[in-house]
Amino acid sequence: MEAYQSFARVYDLFMDDVDYGTWSRFLTEKLKKYGIRDGLVLDLGCGTGKMTELLSAAGYDMIGVDGSPDMLEEAQEKKLESGRDILYLLQDMREFELYGTVRAVVSCCDSLNYILEREELLRVFRLVNNYLDPGGLFCFDFSTEEKYRQIGEDTIADSREEGSFIWENYYDPEEKINEYDLTFFLREESGLYRKFEETHYQRAYTLPEIKELLEGAGLKFLEAHKGYTEGTPGADCDRILVIAREQGKEREREE
Repeated sequence: MEAYQSFARVYDLFMDDVDYGTWSRFLTEKLKKYGIRDGLVLDLGCGTGKMTELLSAAGYDMIGVDGSPDMLEEAQEKKLESGRDILYLLQDMREFELYGTVRAVVSCCDSLNYILEREELLRVFRLVNNYLDPGGLFCFDFSTEEKYRQIGEDTIADSREEGSFIWENYYDPEEKINEYDLTFFLREESGLYRKFEETHYQRAYTLPEIKELLEGAGLKFLEAHKGYTEGTPGADCDRILVIAREQGKEREREE
């Protein structure tokens, strides 16, 4: 079953522990550090548009790309409420197309972990490189194997007035694939609850693998952080933020 269909309706509700405000401020600091204070920025795997909205509020002209029409529907509702000029595109990140280049690409909250094959992630990186301005920045996070090991075969449950969910997790250390089955119940206007089910798959990547794929795509690795902090990622790190830069177009200009 395709991920993020019915779950999109309550994604923000059950992800309210994610500090998007801190994340967006950290990203903005890094973008400005490398001279990107305005201009076009692509949010790849934008989901419900929370980060897209925050970066738009920070002064960037935002484009959001996501493969889930249900997630983009939620993003469009945010756009209507905020009145921000954001372009949302329904596209698979493995073959996304833009009308031109952008100053930066960001990808947050495990979006790239949904790319299950190294070759496909390399393709995504090459597309990012292709659509970046000369010297453009690529900022993205990914969940580590340590995170999936910690969750292991746990079952997580949460209940709110609007709905509840059960998360049954399984991690295969040999394949490095994390599978989680979601069963959730959404309250309808009648007061009754409707049951939905989805299955999600993510792959664990290591920082050395990511660096190798970035290099293969023609991107230059710049920094890695323990999540959205200045900390250095170690063995206990469950999320790594990577910053890379486009470099090929600059070399072509010099030549």
